[in-house]
Amino acid sequence: MGRHNTIAGRMASSAAAKGRLFTKLAREIMVSARAGSDLNSNAALRSAVNKAKDNSMPKENIERAIKKGSGEMTGMSFEEITYEGYGPNGSAIMIEVLTDNRNRTHPELRRIFQKNGGNMGEMGVVAWMFKKRGVFVIDSSKVSEDKIMEVALEAGAEDIITEDNYTTVYTEVVNFATIREALINADIPFEKAGLELIPDNLVSLSGDNAKQALELVDKLEEHDDVQNVYHNFDIQE
Repeated sequence: MGRHNTIAGRMASSAAAKGRLFTKLAREIMVSARAGSDLNSNAALRSAVNKAKDNSMPKENIERAIKKGSGEMTGMSFEEITYEGYGPNGSAIMIEVLTDNRNRTHPELRRIFQKNGGNMGEMGVVAWMFKKRGVFVIDSSKVSEDKIMEVALEAGAEDIITEDNYTTVYTEVVNFATIREALINADIPFEKAGLELIPDNLVSLSGDNAKQALELVDKLEEHDDVQNVYHNFDIQE
């Protein structure tokens, strides 16, 4: 299920990374708030705000993003686009973008692919290799794996994998909110929670191919308009 590709592998490890994360979360909230600022009636906004809270985004940042998105405050208008492409050795990459100018973003991402051993493809070329799932990452040093399994499976989890002191819970999208609530009610803290594109199968990479693939993902993730990057690399430590 692409364990290497979990949220745990991409946790913010510095102030700069945290700042980029908050910027991306704010954009997601702004786009969701277009349909209205009421969390009760706007499920997409409720999900985006929960994701921001789960990532320790300050309350004032969340409220400002909602006001910008709903038109109460002046803000940019962002468009949601998903780009697809290939990395080294035919590996697959999916990129979720929020941009205020697709005519700028598209060529910039294409250039990143070309400079780092990849190729941007047309819509649909690799999307069939991925499935959207809910993902929760839990520090298993803080709570027993048995408790996590008991609560998550009871709430409808699809798969649970533990490695490197982290337990990752995978779920169908329809069960995401139920499992989130069950974990909170059971006092099980999660490090990250969100919907991710998980690859059905992995492509093994090693040596220069592996190095180039990781550099390609790093460059894509550094781009201001990129919200999320998903791939099907299987890279051994």
